[in-house]
Amino acid sequence: MKSHTPLAIIAFTLVIFLYGKYFHTILDSLHRRKLYYYMPCTHAGAQSVTFSFTNKCPYTVWPGTLTNPGSPAFSSTGFTLEAGASSSLSAPATWAGRFWARTQCSTDASGKFVCATADCASGVIECNGAGANPPASLAEFKLSGDGGKDFYDISLVDGFNLPLSITPQGGSGCPSTSCAANVNAVCDPSLAVRGADGTVIACKSACVAFNQPQYCCTPPNNTPETCPPTQYSMTFKQQCPQAYSYAYDDKSSTFTCPSGGNYLITFCP
Repeated sequence: MKSHTPLAIIAFTLVIFLYGKYFHTILDSLHRRKLYYYMPCTHAGAQSVTFSFTNKCPYTVWPGTLTNPGSPAFSSTGFTLEAGASSSLSAPATWAGRFWARTQCSTDASGKFVCATADCASGVIECNGAGANPPASLAEFKLSGDGGKDFYDISLVDGFNLPLSITPQGGSGCPSTSCAANVNAVCDPSLAVRGADGTVIACKSACVAFNQPQYCCTPPNNTPETCPPTQYSMTFKQQCPQAYSYAYDDKSSTFTCPSGGNYLITFCP
């Protein structure tokens, strides 16, 4: 048999090398294309989420909003919602933050806007990046979180000022959550915030009232084992079983919506 010349061997090796490199390039291109096609969509392709607000309280409330650091801005930071009224606002599909309702608000002699409960102390109806001064009932959201799910909860960790609920709309497998009880009616006297007429208008959490590690779950009580429920947080939990009553109350208080959708927040449901 005739042996191959060195030149023929070199030529054959070069062909194999070029073909292999070309084939690897094709595979790499297909791999990148597959990653592109399987990139998760944010909120099923939605660019925004609608939050609707309904006030079923027999009085006007002033909802406030606070966006989490690093999250895209919400369309409003505060507005007026009269008794029986509804309003809707849009949020970016990756928004994270909280809502609450201020009560007994008015403009004082100096022109400053002030509220008896959950005031953000901005001096105007818009909170402009300020959060609620506790006690305040909170509706908290993280849209398009881990796994593309929405996470939401009602929190009484900062105390309670009025009942509220969260109702998903348009999603699938998305549970509602509510704190419909009037916690003010059973508030411990040491936690009570009273109005000018002496009635209880809000109820502090023990953390807000006493600022102690065993109530705030701060060091050295900063684990679930060292910061169990207290008699104060258990009162909140008995009244509103679905709401956060203290820092480590995750298991029965965090809710998820896997498919995206919009949300209705009702004050005094």
